[in-house]
Amino acid sequence: MDMLDRLEATIRARRDEGDAATSYAASLFAKGRPKIAQKLGEEAVETVIAAMAQPDKIVSEAADLLFHLIVLLTDAGLSLDDVRAELARREGVSGHEEKAARPR
Repeated sequence: MDMLDRLEATIRARRDEGDAATSYAASLFAKGRPKIAQKLGEEAVETVIAAMAQPDKIVSEAADLLFHLIVLLTDAGLSLDDVRAELARREGVSGHEEKAARPR
């Protein structure tokens, strides 16, 4: 099991039995999907800002972004395996072709 799988397992445990007073992930689940999505958006913006102005912070911000993405996926009943399956489906297909084939 790699680090992201372990993180996902921890986040799932916090969703199922975490205490919002002591677990940040549990507190996000308690606040609901709108708050989770807001935090994901904030982390995405912070990652972009780091990329443009503070390259030494990209890795830290990317870690925050991945954490919040996993929280959102978990809240939606999805997993990293779902994302992996989608990436595998797209493998070997040009990004331009894949985007053009999406329903509008």
